[in-house]
Amino acid sequence: MDDVACQLFSENNPTDGPRKKVIDSPYLNKFQRIHFILFDVAPAIGAVATVVVSLTYKVTSLDLVLFAVMWLFSGLGISVGYHRLFTHRTFQASPTVRALLGIFGSMAGQGGVISWTAMHRRHHECGDQEGDLHSPNLSGPGWKGWIKGFVHAHFTWMYAHSYPNVSHYAPDLLKDRVIVWVNRRYYTWIVLGLLIPTVIGGLYSQTWMGALTGFLWGGAMRMFVVEQGIFSLNSLCHLIGKRRFKTHDQSTNIAWLSPFIFGESWHHNHHAFPGSASFGLAWYRIDPGYWFICLLSVLGQAWDIKIPTREQIQRRELPKAQASTRP
Repeated sequence: MDDVACQLFSENNPTDGPRKKVIDSPYLNKFQRIHFILFDVAPAIGAVATVVVSLTYKVTSLDLVLFAVMWLFSGLGISVGYHRLFTHRTFQASPTVRALLGIFGSMAGQGGVISWTAMHRRHHECGDQEGDLHSPNLSGPGWKGWIKGFVHAHFTWMYAHSYPNVSHYAPDLLKDRVIVWVNRRYYTWIVLGLLIPTVIGGLYSQTWMGALTGFLWGGAMRMFVVEQGIFSLNSLCHLIGKRRFKTHDQSTNIAWLSPFIFGESWHHNHHAFPGSASFGLAWYRIDPGYWFICLLSVLGQAWDIKIPTREQIQRRELPKAQASTRP
């Protein structure tokens, strides 16, 4: 969809006029609705089907291994690749690692890497203000507004939304041959991510049921679980949790979520220091995404890892009396 969007931007931006940051296009909205049904609604239906099948057929150790491995790969692809590397450039990596992280992130079904980057950079620019595509804090006061905002931020915003100009928000990725190559094959990587566990399950068990449960656990359920974790950053991590820094948005930290979403739920820390590869900002905070970057560094596949100094962190901290917990 990035190629289509770039064409629309060029058609709507005369060379002598200002560049648009976003475009509202019924044509793009059609693609967004299709994507929403295929890769947001369908995985939820698949997760329900997985539970139903599991009540009839025994869940095997292979099913769980396929789920865990595919969850790990696609989750790290989003957290380390899409988010920390491509969007915020918090470290540098070899072309091979960049390609693999882009491919694994694509398998999560959350959009092509260039689109995802553009949308997330706009989220940081607008942070809980008009123009933030998935803020939960723009739906009115009280519990009614809270619930409406949660549903919007966690799920329904993806149905149709303004499309950020990728040439404005992600010009660096448009110049990266590796990422452009990965991005153009986005749907191929999604299909591959569903096909791999299906084939492994079928070959290992030598049954069609093994192929089905491999697809359900390693494909549908895995995609659903990864999505709920990342979507919680848009919803929960802007509604409940703790704040320790002064930021222009309403982001929060939710410590207990961090083991399940690769350290991403140190979301307020991240908004305070978006250029930091470490979201936990301390060795004792669980941040698997950062640990993986450190492993890549040991293997010589990552370098120039950016982390704020203790003094920089202390300068941004609110006085204890002003630190808060939401709601």
